[in-house]
Amino acid sequence: MAPILEVENLHVTAEDTQILHGVDLAVDEGELHALMGPNGSGKSTFASTLLGNPAYRVTAGRIRFRGEDVTDWPTDVRAKAGMFLAFQYPEEIAGVPVVQFLRQAVSARAGEDRSVLEVRMSMTEWMQRLGMDPSFAERRLNEGFSGGEKKRNEILQMAMLDPEIAVLDETDSGLDVDALRMVAHGVQTVRDERPALGILLVTHYTRILELLRPDVVHVLVDGKIADTGGHELADRLEAEGYEPWRR
Repeated sequence: MAPILEVENLHVTAEDTQILHGVDLAVDEGELHALMGPNGSGKSTFASTLLGNPAYRVTAGRIRFRGEDVTDWPTDVRAKAGMFLAFQYPEEIAGVPVVQFLRQAVSARAGEDRSVLEVRMSMTEWMQRLGMDPSFAERRLNEGFSGGEKKRNEILQMAMLDPEIAVLDETDSGLDVDALRMVAHGVQTVRDERPALGILLVTHYTRILELLRPDVVHVLVDGKIADTGGHELADRLEAEGYEPWRR
């Protein structure tokens, strides 16, 4: 069986600057991969490219989802097929309640209209599992949300949309210890319910990996995968930093 996500020799530019220089990576069903690297290493570029952000141009290499080449697919087509990106900086959408946003997103993912009642019932169930206040559904998307609330809303979206591969771009950034634990708990709750879900967790901190033990850890330095291993690689990064891989 083909991996859920397979990246082969990926080269990417933005504004005529080469950022990724031949990245290879594959995520199988049920696996949690951590992609780690210092600031400026290309982590967020990689995450955005996977979901087809037009600001980034693939100059060589392929992105495959379930064995199918999606390198040239638009973002919305990738999302409908089952690819999901949780943003590092989720944007506010003025005037749009969370429940209405999710109704439109779930309907697009399902390929047919979903009623507000159906979405609300599913959303209420997931908010209970994720420990979220039910009033959250009526709030405007990310308006006045704390950093932790924005990230937990991304996890709620992941749960509702039922993707096959989820790319979490620095979901842990800017969170205090309590918020980090809640977000990690949310990710694990979704994994427990959807054991086939593949996750690529992009981060430059090891602290979230104390709560979500990755199956595979990749080190991205200067736009290339410099090393791949198990959780012991994250432990080494915590102890030594990224300097050993810069040489």
